[in-house]
Amino acid sequence: MSGSARPTDVVAGPVVVDSRGAGPGSLFVALRGERVDGHDFAAAAVEAGAAAVLGSRPVDAPALLVDGGDDEVVAALGRLAREVAERISAAGADIVGITGSSGKTTTKDLLAQVLDRLGPTVAPAGSFNNEIGHPLTVLRADERTRFVVLEVAARGIGHIAHLCRIAPPRIGVVLNVGSAHMGEFGGKEAIAQAKGELVEALPDAERGGVAVLNADDPAVAAMAGRTRARVVTFGTGPGADVRAAGVRLDAAGRAEFTLAVGGETASVRLAVVGEHQVHNALAVAAVAAEFGMGARDIAAALAEAGPVSRWRMEVTELADGTTVVNDAYNANPESMAAALRTLGSIAEGRRAFAVLGHMAELGERSREEHERIGRLAAEAGVDGLIVVGEEAAPIAEGAAGVEGRRGETIAVPDAAAAVAALTERLRPKDVVLVKGSRVAGLEQVAEGLSAAGPLAEQGEAQ
Repeated sequence: MSGSARPTDVVAGPVVVDSRGAGPGSLFVALRGERVDGHDFAAAAVEAGAAAVLGSRPVDAPALLVDGGDDEVVAALGRLAREVAERISAAGADIVGITGSSGKTTTKDLLAQVLDRLGPTVAPAGSFNNEIGHPLTVLRADERTRFVVLEVAARGIGHIAHLCRIAPPRIGVVLNVGSAHMGEFGGKEAIAQAKGELVEALPDAERGGVAVLNADDPAVAAMAGRTRARVVTFGTGPGADVRAAGVRLDAAGRAEFTLAVGGETASVRLAVVGEHQVHNALAVAAVAAEFGMGARDIAAALAEAGPVSRWRMEVTELADGTTVVNDAYNANPESMAAALRTLGSIAEGRRAFAVLGHMAELGERSREEHERIGRLAAEAGVDGLIVVGEEAAPIAEGAAGVEGRRGETIAVPDAAAAVAALTERLRPKDVVLVKGSRVAGLEQVAEGLSAAGPLAEQGEAQ
């Protein structure tokens, strides 16, 4: 690494990849990217107060330069984060890594809110979980930080191991092994292999390593044999160390259950929507218990830990009483099924509509899985199934194969057409679920419904 930065150029602010986020003492990381070259914005970053630029070509600013383009800039960013991770760990901070095919972001958000009661906590915004977002999150920590909660994602074997070398976790949480990215991995066995890299990276039990595993997922439970860390399990069965009993959903789709942890029990009512949140909450409870929180304190913290990241079971009540559940950030077969179950719970006694887009990266199983989701939606008795986009067409085909189904199935080309179809059909107090992979852009449906205002007159005209 070379450059024009001087010993007096001290980075005392945030590390940013967007020059608009630069401020006094920050380090601006210049990446070429596909659309713009960050080096062209180096001067603007310095003008905003950045102390230096990390990049791969000369700029008119104090700079640390590497050879090899973006790949080497990202590698240098990782090395900086590793140095910070080692320093804060030596000062007493704990790093927690969370992985799984689904639920990572919500679990990370919940855990960060719970641990923040015990001390200053750093966690990424949204799904900042790759080779860039991971080190940027670590670099937000300082000597005051008590906890760093990291979401660890993978699109191939070795990715999680790499992220764990940047910020070695003491506690690792594996939520589930599902079908997300099946097309990239080639099968669930490969997905399990990749997710298990987290527990393999943990320190051994004598040095405080803890692997928090979902006892209800056989592929996750089997990871106990891949770690030297102490294993703590969570689930709904009697053998789990941290358990939920008597799970039920209220009228708003929020789970209530009895939490058993550390020989204590407490009643929990979650502030997030969906039965699938129970396992996310149990994972949080298991980690919180490792840091000394008792069952009652955990229950109280979970009751106040609400949704943070956008478009994940985000519930909006429109002026006419229509409920819109925006779960459009991402989708896989498991999360689709969970969302449909939640729709049924929320819509009890009301009409239910499901707006579904395609599930990306399922590989050769794509048609089969989309048809299965269509059957689930039909069997759930939705009053209207709106299938968005050509790639999602097998959902409609699956629904059509269910004998005696009620309601109608409508295929539309895009989000705007989905909004139009809904506004022709919705009545006051209906419930609408919007769900699809991120590339489908179905958040536009939820936003379009909100922008359309009250739908009562349109609904009553039917």
